[in-house]
Amino acid sequence: METYNFSAGPACLPERVLAAAGEAAKQFRDTGMSLMEMSHRSKPVVSLFEETTERITGLLAIPSNYHVLWLQGGASTQFSMVPLNVLPDGGCADYINTGAWSTKAIAECNKIGKANVIGSSRENTYTYIPKECVQNTESSYLHITSNNTIYGTQYKVIPEVVNRDGFLVADMSSDILSKPIDVSQFGLIYAGAQKNMGPAGVTLVIIRKDLVGANYRTLPTMMDYETHVAKDSMFNTPPVFAVFVVNETLKWIEDLGGLEAMAVINEQKAKKLYLEIERNSLFKSPIAVDDRSLMNIPFVFSESGLEDHDFLSFCEEQGLMTLKGHRSVGGFRASIYNAMPEEGVDALIRAMQEYEKEQA
Repeated sequence: METYNFSAGPACLPERVLAAAGEAAKQFRDTGMSLMEMSHRSKPVVSLFEETTERITGLLAIPSNYHVLWLQGGASTQFSMVPLNVLPDGGCADYINTGAWSTKAIAECNKIGKANVIGSSRENTYTYIPKECVQNTESSYLHITSNNTIYGTQYKVIPEVVNRDGFLVADMSSDILSKPIDVSQFGLIYAGAQKNMGPAGVTLVIIRKDLVGANYRTLPTMMDYETHVAKDSMFNTPPVFAVFVVNETLKWIEDLGGLEAMAVINEQKAKKLYLEIERNSLFKSPIAVDDRSLMNIPFVFSESGLEDHDFLSFCEEQGLMTLKGHRSVGGFRASIYNAMPEEGVDALIRAMQEYEKEQA
């Protein structure tokens, strides 16, 4: 029986990437050593980082006036690093609150400056993306979370920054590489790898060059983007093995046809599942139609009386794993990132249909 992992993260990886990781764990590029044993100063590892940076630059069409960094600490560290590095002393920034992660980002900004929450869907359990948000002209940047893993919403239109000197910051942890984006719309993008790009342990930062080295305050060395730019992400020992897995994932996306092809695949998978949720008499989606995520799809029972754990057990018996919804919302959540094959979505749809027949 095939097993499909619908976890929101760490998430499933392509089979060929896992196979390559297994080989590199034993021996990397005919060196006779495991990649996990090798110095980050060695030529093979330096070459690996250069190759990975070139590959993601090509896939995302990153302009030449941006730096690409491979850092540690997850997106949660970026909640602090962003305002520490790019928010002036006594300054403010606009934040749109669309879920748990933007809430945490707001809290960290408020320790450094002032976060103006110009839009929030909290009162509706984050079931939609706020649209009519009035930005503050004195704000240095606007921060958004492009896809909301827990609640299943996603920006379909990227907001423009009204402040002429301002810029857009985006946490793209859960939809990076799922479709083409215009990097030039953003001053800074950050993304933890463990949703769509690789394993936990490495975080991608794409930052416009003019935003590095502002020196608004004295920073701890490791919290300063300039530190990592100057050393090509190798100021300290970087997460070498995680970057290797990212590189293999990028190769896999290239071979599929790039981000344009990836977007078509993701749209098809999500469309199938949303159609079944709408058709099935047992289930419904709590998310506003226009804001539904293509990556994380929460759904709940249409009526009370059915037990979540019964359906979860039914799915697990068929190899459909980690479908439990986040504890803050309950129900179910299917995370169908890039690496989830369409066959996995088809298997979930069959399980939903069979469960409906059992309950009839």
